[in-house]
Amino acid sequence: MGVWQVDADTLAGSRFVVSSLAETTASLKKLADPAAAHPGERQWLDTYLPAYRARLAADRVTALLVDAVFGATWNADFVTPTPAGLRALDLADGLARIRATPPDRVRADLAVSCPGPLPAALARADDLAERTAALLEWVWRETVRPQWPRRRRVIEADVVARTREMTVGGWAAAFGALRPTMRWLGDGRLRVNAHDYPPQDISGAELLFVPVTPQQGWFSWETAANRYAVVYPCAGALADAGRAAPPSGLATLLGPSRAQVLVLLDHPLTTTQLVALTGQGLGSVGRHLKVLLDARLVRRRRAGRSVLYYRAPAGDALLAAQRETGG
Repeated sequence: MGVWQVDADTLAGSRFVVSSLAETTASLKKLADPAAAHPGERQWLDTYLPAYRARLAADRVTALLVDAVFGATWNADFVTPTPAGLRALDLADGLARIRATPPDRVRADLAVSCPGPLPAALARADDLAERTAALLEWVWRETVRPQWPRRRRVIEADVVARTREMTVGGWAAAFGALRPTMRWLGDGRLRVNAHDYPPQDISGAELLFVPVTPQQGWFSWETAANRYAVVYPCAGALADAGRAAPPSGLATLLGPSRAQVLVLLDHPLTTTQLVALTGQGLGSVGRHLKVLLDARLVRRRRAGRSVLYYRAPAGDALLAAQRETGG
């Protein structure tokens, strides 16, 4: 892809969407290449990787298919359909689109993504789209759906954080934080990866940003619909599924919900982010913040249109004392 030429209207109309299919595909990519990016991801892999490997061991064709779909540098296009508009691409819609892919198109996509010659077992099979969809269904059912409510909160919190970055630092800051290879070059040029391809003009296109919690990312597009999507990993701090519970003594002193808010404020967060991360209601989070502000355990400051809350020195000292005593 290299560089995209983007006009002001495309940027102004771009938006974030949540996609359960993208989350499931990213999870499958992580299972296929199980290098943990943080402790929460390591815990998830330790839990589900044995069952995933056992499933592939019992199905040689699907195991070959996974290797071909997620090649060394490129995903097979049929596996990553592009979301449309404001509506999130949910699993059922996405799997239906994958299943509808003609066998010749599947093989053509695999010929591009496969790191070597396409294995004979794949070259002569006509059910590869169905096998792919069935595996994604299994990944969703067994490894993603049990955690989906929390994963969705993490994704929504990341969207809030990215939107604030965009408001405060502009597009250059927002793009630079999405993926290591992405850079806003100016003059309407967005470098999406390090490949040296001719620039692609996407002016007037629909541009979507799709966060996922596994540390995976890719691009997808539908040229006929003039639609492009950037799938990117949520910020590591937000994606930490292994976050420890508040110290028991602190939970006894403040109440578990209020203690959770105080612990989360290692970094400045908005009320909306705290709602997404804790699963508590907006009113409850607001009340907790007021009590913590009145007690001078938390401070706040304005950043653009957002109000950010963060721990005050007294809050840091209280939390440090609890941790030191094992409370």
